[in-house]
Amino acid sequence: MPTIELTAADGHVLGAYTAGPADAARGLVVVQEIFGVNRHMRRVCDDFAREGYAVVCPTLFDRTERGVELGYEAADVARGRDLRGTIDAGKTLLDILAAAAALPRLARRGIVGYCWGGTVAWHGATRSSAFAASVGWYGGGIAAAKAEQPACPVQLHFGETDASIPLADLEAIRAAQPGVEVFVYPGAGHGFGCEERGSYVPADAAKAQERTLAFLARHLG
Repeated sequence: MPTIELTAADGHVLGAYTAGPADAARGLVVVQEIFGVNRHMRRVCDDFAREGYAVVCPTLFDRTERGVELGYEAADVARGRDLRGTIDAGKTLLDILAAAAALPRLARRGIVGYCWGGTVAWHGATRSSAFAASVGWYGGGIAAAKAEQPACPVQLHFGETDASIPLADLEAIRAAQPGVEVFVYPGAGHGFGCEERGSYVPADAAKAQERTLAFLARHLG
């Protein structure tokens, strides 16, 4: 497995999965769900790498427990939520900035996150100037931070029937951020882009990925 170690600004050492060409002109920080950098997240990274991106996916749970890889059963969801609850958002920002610094020096840098990572990608856009583009898929914490102003273009993807992100939240995000692209997928639930979940919707996942790639190409060159 192609892994590296990163050192955050506070001295914390964490792991990261990497993929793609080392001399790529475009780089991505890919941010995990609450299930760790597991098989699904590595597949996501490899998919972006095949599009020519250099990718770094930091193992954000390392601040509490190293080497966490969970599945998608109820017990995994509960454990992932518990682990997520131990991680400070400010520390997570340091970790994604360390991941950004590990991308090729001359690459234009974007960030893409899923589930918890979707919220982290929003924070990457609003709480740093490290990225030229940000994409979040079903980030449940974005509505609570909707008033924060992004320093780069942002695109967001949500499922219409996501039980954890009500439609009222999506309308609030749209109202607060008219310049942000917000896509809602009719009938789709949380995690519709994950091929290992029961909520997976292949057609919606493919459409969201098509939109993500077009958005990144537009803003990263």
